[in-house]
Amino acid sequence: MFTVYHAADLAQMEKQFRTNFVNSLSGFKSVNLVGTISSAGVTNLAIFSQVFHVGANPALLGLLVRPDSVRRDTLANLLATGYFTLNHIRPEFYQAAHQTSARYEGSEFEAAGLAPEFTALHPAPYVAQAHVKLGLQFRERVDLAINGTVLVVGEVVEARVRQDCIATDGWVDLEKAGSITCSGLDSYHTTQALGRLAYAKPDLPARPVTTTYLADQS
Repeated sequence: MFTVYHAADLAQMEKQFRTNFVNSLSGFKSVNLVGTISSAGVTNLAIFSQVFHVGANPALLGLLVRPDSVRRDTLANLLATGYFTLNHIRPEFYQAAHQTSARYEGSEFEAAGLAPEFTALHPAPYVAQAHVKLGLQFRERVDLAINGTVLVVGEVVEARVRQDCIATDGWVDLEKAGSITCSGLDSYHTTQALGRLAYAKPDLPARPVTTTYLADQS
């Protein structure tokens, strides 16, 4: 048996129920810690589940930010400095990652007990504990008229991935990296791979891919 809701039903829902319900409908989502730094040198860290692939060449990722009608430090910082980082969350620090959504004064790195890490290429801080971390340069802002959210497009200028998680064909094994996923606003999940499948062709059935890793060749 299914419970069926129409648009009018969604509009009449109690606010918190609707927020949780609608945020769960898209299924499992990528979840990242976004690292930025202000022009005054104050680091900032915030959890985001609205991160997605935009293009491979150049390497572009999208970040969806809630309306900036109120103070949004992540958006303000990346626009001011031109850079931000995306850091995959691992089970060992998912609770600390969640805590970055609290409204702290000062740096969320310190408040959540996570260590910032810097490289020479750009000013934005990485999360030292992450096994997959990306440095991005701001490329485009798109204000969505339909609900006031802001789409930020960044170009990957640095990718830091543990070598034993990179396959010889370029695929990144997120399970080996310990990357988690999320659903809704507050539910975090580890994953279990079903398998990799070869490029689909109409004259061939689905077939598995054999994976080898760069670390195996070193």
